[in-house]
Amino acid sequence: MIVEVLTVGTELLLGQIVNSNASDIGRRLAEAGLDHYHQTVVGDNLERISSAIKLAVSRADALVITGGIGPTQDDLTREALCIAAGLPMAFDEEYADRLREQWEARGRTMPDSNLRQAEYPEGAVTLPNPRGSAPGLRIRIGGAEVFAVPGVPAEMRPMVDDYVTPTLREASGEGRGVVVSRVIRTWGESEARVGELLGDLYASSVNPTVAFLASDGEIKVRLTAKAATEEGARTLIDPAEQEVRSTLGSRVFGADGETIESVIFGQLTDRAWTIATAESATGGMIAARITSLPGASDVYKGSVVAYHQDVKLGLLGVATELVSDHGVVSEPVAMAMAEGVAGALGADVGIAVTGSAGPDALDLPVGTMVIAVHTPAAVKARTLLLPGDRERIRTYATTAALHLARLGIAGEWWGAGDGSFWADLLRR
Repeated sequence: MIVEVLTVGTELLLGQIVNSNASDIGRRLAEAGLDHYHQTVVGDNLERISSAIKLAVSRADALVITGGIGPTQDDLTREALCIAAGLPMAFDEEYADRLREQWEARGRTMPDSNLRQAEYPEGAVTLPNPRGSAPGLRIRIGGAEVFAVPGVPAEMRPMVDDYVTPTLREASGEGRGVVVSRVIRTWGESEARVGELLGDLYASSVNPTVAFLASDGEIKVRLTAKAATEEGARTLIDPAEQEVRSTLGSRVFGADGETIESVIFGQLTDRAWTIATAESATGGMIAARITSLPGASDVYKGSVVAYHQDVKLGLLGVATELVSDHGVVSEPVAMAMAEGVAGALGADVGIAVTGSAGPDALDLPVGTMVIAVHTPAAVKARTLLLPGDRERIRTYATTAALHLARLGIAGEWWGAGDGSFWADLLRR
């Protein structure tokens, strides 16, 4: 069974509200083993909503619509359903009485506009809404079952869980199977390069499918399989995951909900090490990422935001001659900062960042960021030239610093003259 999702609301198109309903419903459809190929967002316009409904029912077995069934003039989903189905509007007197009673019970007078919620396309079935006043609707248009539910997430979710998804599962029969995804998280290559490295797997794999997603300097490889059972789907994914990990090697740092912060937390916990950070250009962004984890105080000592040169020289003990000989944005200074913060705060590991994030250049061109990592074994630094505006550069530098720390803690130091991809990446 192919199910489509249509979300209604101009506020979604304007970016005033994040379209969380589409992702919530998409996840629920996948968990139910229902195929889902299209999602559409349309504003509060009667002609465009009805056109979107007609298109959806022409190519799907079922359509789930969220939004546009409230009491105001811009709630147009009921009218659009009538147009798409070629049906007149009906009125539910019994439901209108219940609405009046609900308002009276609260000691208030119901606005006449609330009676719009008692309207429905003739022949449609109303769906109970236990958390709100707008009932859902179920109607058949052509060969497709259409469900309309409120756009308020707290009202939408229970209606989808309690009625829509079970109805679709029953209609699809026993052979629908389940859909399972596994997300392999990587860092160290561009999205295009990861796609090239996994080109053979992408071309040869039908079930599971392979997809690539870029996010703040990290690349995710999503493997999605469909099978009769969850165990069967995971069995299909396993060899593909092994191939991804084998091909990408140390570029892979986690899977699914694992973050680089949680990976570093595990590394430090296993070694009974602690960590501290010294940040100039990133201004505490690395510290914020690490301390976002519950229990971070077990491994995190603290941070020195050494934005001014005097703080680098004073609190971190960076030698004046290092700055005068190499400049504040340099690998020798970054390494001294990493060693200095580890010593000052009594940590085993120190991360340091210094750089030119812009908009004005500082010593070196905008985008030049120097990251150093100190561990009990060694201290090393790398100079990166990062793209984008100030905030993007700072975000990318924060992500890179955490990943270089992961490698340093693991003893997989970059650019050791072995021709590894780390040397190639970090020279760019």
